This record gives sequence, C-alpha cells and structure tokens, in this order.
Amino acid sequence: MITEKFLWGAATAANQAEGAYNEDGKGISVADILASDSEKGVRIETDSIKEGYYYASHKACDMYHHIHEDIELMAEMGLKAYRMSIAWTRIYPNGDDEEPNEAGLKYYDDLFDDLKSHNIEPVVTISHYEPPYNLTKIGGWSNRKMIEYYLRYCRTIFTRYRDKVRYWLTFNEINILRVPFGILTSGCINIPTFSKENSEQLRYQAMHHQFVASAKAVMLAHEINPEFKVGCMVAAMLQYPLTPNPEDVLAAQESNRINYLFAADVQARGAWPAYVRRYWRDRNIHVAMADEDAEILKNGTVDFISFSYYSTTCITVTADAEKVGSGKAAGNLLSGVKNPYLKASEWGWQIDAAGMRILLNQLYDRYQKPLMIVENGLGARDTLEGDRVHDDYRIAYLREHVKALKESVEDGVEILGYMPWSAIDLIGLSTGTIDKRYGFIYVDTDNRGRGTMNRYRKDSFFWYKKVIETNAEEL
Repeated sequence: MITEKFLWGAATAANQAEGAYNEDGKGISVADILASDSEKGVRIETDSIKEGYYYASHKACDMYHHIHEDIELMAEMGLKAYRMSIAWTRIYPNGDDEEPNEAGLKYYDDLFDDLKSHNIEPVVTISHYEPPYNLTKIGGWSNRKMIEYYLRYCRTIFTRYRDKVRYWLTFNEINILRVPFGILTSGCINIPTFSKENSEQLRYQAMHHQFVASAKAVMLAHEINPEFKVGCMVAAMLQYPLTPNPEDVLAAQESNRINYLFAADVQARGAWPAYVRRYWRDRNIHVAMADEDAEILKNGTVDFISFSYYSTTCITVTADAEKVGSGKAAGNLLSGVKNPYLKASEWGWQIDAAGMRILLNQLYDRYQKPLMIVENGLGARDTLEGDRVHDDYRIAYLREHVKALKESVEDGVEILGYMPWSAIDLIGLSTGTIDKRYGFIYVDTDNRGRGTMNRYRKDSFFWYKKVIETNAEEL
C-alpha cells in the first residue's frame, strides 16, 4: 500500500522551463546555443548565438519570472514534491569561475523557501543537459578537468542549500551518452552529432568522467549533510524480444543491459560491469581511467535510483519485422520494433503501463535500493478551449501508469515518489518546439515564444489533484 509519505509530484528542467537565459548574471549554457527550426521541428547545432536563428531556451515558458505563480499552482494541485534542476550557469556563469554568482544563488534560495512554505519537497537535478558553454573549449566532459568544476559547483549548492534540499540527482539521464545526441549534452558541442568524431570511444570516456564526478558528489554530499539522499537518474529504454526465439531473447537482454542497466550498475553497484568491458573489447574501445577511479566508484554509490519512463519497444535479430506485422516504433532516445500488442501516441511512442511495472520490479530485484519515477507522461497537441484544455488522453495514460505503480508497490517494490513530466508545458529538448505538450498546466506560447505566457489548468490538473488527495484510491 502507498504510504502517506509518498512523494506525489511533477517535474521540469531549467533549460526547458526557466528562460531568462542571460539575466541576473547567468552565463551561456550548451542548451542556450542550440537553435531550433520550428517549421522542420529540428535543433540546429551552432558554435555561438547567431542573428536570424531562434533559440527556444532563451525564453522557454518564462518560469523564471513566473516561478511564484507556478508554485502556487503546484500547491493548488496538491504536489508533495517538485523535481526540478538548477541551471549550472546561474551559479557559475562560465563554469571555471572562482566565485559563484550571488544573484543565481539567491534566486534558488527564494524558490526553495517558497516550496517549503507550501510543504513541497524539492528533488533537485544538479546537471540537466546544460553544462557551461565556456567549458566546451576544453572538450566538455571528454576532459577529466570537468570533474573539478562540477564538484566546485556541487560544494557550493550543497553548502548553500544544506537545510533546504534533501533529495539530489547527480546527472539527468546519464546514459544518454550511449546515443549520438548525447554528445551535445556532454559539452562536446564542437563535434557534429552525426560525424566520425562523435565516436563511442569519446562518449564512453565522457560518461566515465561523469560517473566519477557523480561518485565524488555522493561522498561530498554525505560529508556536508549526512541527511542528504543522492540518487542517479537513468533513461529507461526497456525492450522486449519480438519473438520467443532465444536469439531475440538474448538480443533484448543485451540491449537492456548496454543501453540503461549499465548506468545504474556503475552508480548503484560501484563498478563498470563485465558485460560492458566485453562490449569495449569487441569494439576496440579504450576508456582511460585513473588508478583511484575504481575506489571512487565503489565508495560513491547512490542512495536511490531514479529514472524516466515513457514507452517500450521490441528488438529482433531473427525475424523480418514487416512480415510479422510490426515495423519500426518511435522513441525519445532509442527506437526499435513495434510491439503488435500496444497502441501508440500520435508521435509513435508505444503506450505500455505494464512495462513500467516490469521495469520497477527489474530494477528493485537487481539493486534492492529505493526507486523514484521522475519522468513519465504523454506528449500531445493540446488545444485551449476558453480557459481549459480537455486532455482525457493524458489522464487515460497517467491513470494506467499509476495503476502499474500501485501494483508494483504491492509486489514489494520500494518507491519513494512519482513525478510525471511535466508540471507545466515545456519546450522540447530535441526540437526546441512546444507543439508536443506534457504539462498539467497549459502555457500560452507557441514555437517562437509568442503569446501571453498566461497559465491555464488542464483537466489532468484536477484529475491529478484528486489522485494526490486520495493517495491514488480514486483514479
């Protein structure tokens, strides 16, 4: 049974929500130089902020100037937790600054104070896809020196918010570096996404540095405040075998391990697993590691595991997917083969609430550590009718996932909280557009940031409010 301490919440990310990209001393992040083409729905990689391009993160949904209004709405919805991120460049504008930016620190002081006044627990992501742009000149996370800059940032926020934040996540979806797009979030912005330079070798090296930084951050956090709870955050990419052919079963096992389980293995178990090292040997990948890294990873394991979950796909190495009536399925980070038993969103993401129960049991069986769902939701084209959005489709999606959550608790899985994506409509990370909305709260803005920025409650807002009030007894 879900207890009264359960953290019913919702999530956002600074670079997709705050805007105010250059106000109050904030520096430029990697996210701030990703231009968007709203006609084509793609991000354009640039080497600086250029005239004639539109940069969606610069305005986003202007949460920076609406934060207290937005927290009031979260409180009205009954949220017990708010999963958010701190913009690194609000605290250290260039990343290598000797002293932090006081205005940025003060902004989050006020934000945390406001959350506390409404009894909303902050769950803070330290680095959510936006390293300082200035640090791209040293190669971002491909350079080990990033660990030093990251820990300086961690020490500052751990100390400043020692009595205001309890739950921390070191990196958002750290395993995204498995896919080519991850190179952008690592700060290696000078390397085109689809180029020979964007190699697995480079991305694994950057990821290793992030794992070491994460482990050191865990130890630092516990030193500063033993009450801190520090978790990892993994993008779940659960795949099923398309057929019962043992080769497909093996392919699904390998895919799940090499795409997301490895990231939790390193951070929860404290070492790179043997199957990854075999993967490296088979592909002639050589990751440089310092002598002390093994001990650091071992001693800096996380207190809990958090993850994002949206959909599942299938994998086959033996069957022709088209001939078995399937074909290709869409996804946010990893595409695959369609599951013929599942329906899909208008973006082609397959809807699989049972998959979340499977994942929760898989992770808890594997690690025996508390779990936290910090992203889960349905992206759709919402229409504002008067002052309301009638999003029954989102309610239907979330209802089934909450049912799966409840069943997982009955299975014996220890779950700390559920924080759907997203509290409020946000700009898309990969597209820089807002056509695909996730929020409980509608924001009046379009793909070019035009609109009043007024906030409107969706039907899902009131549905989730009832879920929280009844502790999921009424769905």
